Amino acid sequence: MRVAHVTATFPPYWAGTGNVAYHNTRVLHERGHAVTVFTAGEEGGMSFPFEVVRLPTLLRLGNAPFTPALVGRLRGFDLIHLHYPYIFGAELAALASRLYRTPLVLTYHNRLEETHYLKGLLFQGYNLTVEPLVFRTARRLLAVRREHLSTLYPHLGSDPRLEELPNGVDAGLFTPGDRLEARRRYGVSDDAPLAIFVGALDQAHRFKNVDGLIRAFARVPLPGARLWIVGDGGLRPELEALARRLGLGQRVQFLGKHPPSALPPLYRAADVSVLPSTGVESFGLVLLESMACGTPVIAAALPGVRTLVEEGVDGHLAAVGDEADLARVLELRLRGRDQAEAMGRKGREKVLREYDWGVIAGRLEQTYASVLREAGARSATA
Repeated sequence: MRVAHVTATFPPYWAGTGNVAYHNTRVLHERGHAVTVFTAGEEGGMSFPFEVVRLPTLLRLGNAPFTPALVGRLRGFDLIHLHYPYIFGAELAALASRLYRTPLVLTYHNRLEETHYLKGLLFQGYNLTVEPLVFRTARRLLAVRREHLSTLYPHLGSDPRLEELPNGVDAGLFTPGDRLEARRRYGVSDDAPLAIFVGALDQAHRFKNVDGLIRAFARVPLPGARLWIVGDGGLRPELEALARRLGLGQRVQFLGKHPPSALPPLYRAADVSVLPSTGVESFGLVLLESMACGTPVIAAALPGVRTLVEEGVDGHLAAVGDEADLARVLELRLRGRDQAEAMGRKGREKVLREYDWGVIAGRLEQTYASVLREAGARSATA
């Protein structure tokens, strides 16, 4: 199959949607398909075994680049796979789908939300007007978690186009291993209880609620406990100031941005990985990465996200936005370190069974084949 993947972000900008687009493309390429990624931004010195086309950008709204050349470049493919949300790119991909009668598959990652008043109004308008048109064009709506999409759009719950296709993890890269390697590198003692957060620290990812995590950590009555925050962005200075203001000193360490290849030792070093998001989050790829490394997780009990965690088996759920509850489960996990190995083993088993990218690729191929059969049948009867 000749497949075009359209995504607003892509490595070397390592964030959720671009990360998923990369791995979808990688495994499809490895299975012999001709896959081309269309995106914007700088190359950053990275090379790929498949074609990545970085289109010229006329203007940009946050992580949404306007690349009008996209429509013409999408001609000649068997199928277009759009990673949504993508203001500008979604409309252009839908237009190309209609112009060239090329089936469109849409992966719904999360909803556009914004705390800034004017930008928030713009996003609301987009969600009410443009989004439904893009959805109607798609032959398949792939939800990373059906519960998440059905909660936002109850009318889609019974839509025959809706399928669940979760995000995955590279279980060959994210593996259990030496838990002390990264601790020694960053000066954390072998016996110190350690929690970790991994994620972008920019305005677009404010919903990750890292400030709430820092405040919750300050309430944990374990003076020797440490918190690693792995990521970078414009919010980092205010988060560092918050940690200082709460008197956490060296107990909270900001380790900066790390590529995926450098993350496994950090996950292995931790007693628990935390995803404290308060909104938008539909999945939580970092939860799978942590589980694959044999490290238990704590996640906010958001629709979709909560279905990844089995309470008390491979992790814990905290009430959304409740810092006292987050502090409670943090203390529970950091005190109960003797249970971590068994919980980590259960998480690893689940990842191998359900979320390895090879498993996801097989399901994605089946979806593509089904869509193309339907398109062929329509053409034959037209």
